[in-house]
Amino acid sequence: MRLFPTKKVDVLMSDESAETHTGQGWPREMWEWFKMMAVALILVVLVHQYLFHVSAVRGNSMQPTLEEGEWLFINKTLRYAGSLQRGDIVVLREPADAEEGPTYLVKRVVAVAGDEVHIRRGKLYVNGKEADEHYTETSIQDGRFEPLTVADGYVFVMGDNRRRYASNDSRSFGAVPLSLVEGRAEWIVWPIRQWRNL
Repeated sequence: MRLFPTKKVDVLMSDESAETHTGQGWPREMWEWFKMMAVALILVVLVHQYLFHVSAVRGNSMQPTLEEGEWLFINKTLRYAGSLQRGDIVVLREPADAEEGPTYLVKRVVAVAGDEVHIRRGKLYVNGKEADEHYTETSIQDGRFEPLTVADGYVFVMGDNRRRYASNDSRSFGAVPLSLVEGRAEWIVWPIRQWRNL
């Protein structure tokens, strides 16, 4: 004796679900996954190359403003729109050729095209006036630097650490062409307790 009558149930499946059900849809799923990963990778590369990236500080040439191990948000769009100003902190490729590959430096722009730079008695002068350098802790201990006018398409950069031999900058390798500037450091993003704009 049956309590419930049996019923024949017809199940209709679409072609796509039938393929998945029979195990033939996995190549299509893998292909879709591969396409998504490829697009994501291309976007990451484009953003890193042309828009922004994060870079770690090495060394003490920018003390007290930046400390070793801090991570900086670098805005690269200024290479295509905008211009550098005195006081900007930039990441640049070191002008001297390195066999191991490019070396990147973090420095402050102290003079732009058309400015005359002069260092005497431990002070930086730009266009004949002593520069306001509230970001430094000491006077310049590396001696004199004879007057130099920054050419078009160049900037003059220095580290904030003005102690003797603390910074390799434009005093040793000269004004830097804008083509070597990778971008402007805009924020410290790590460690979290140091998060601030520059």
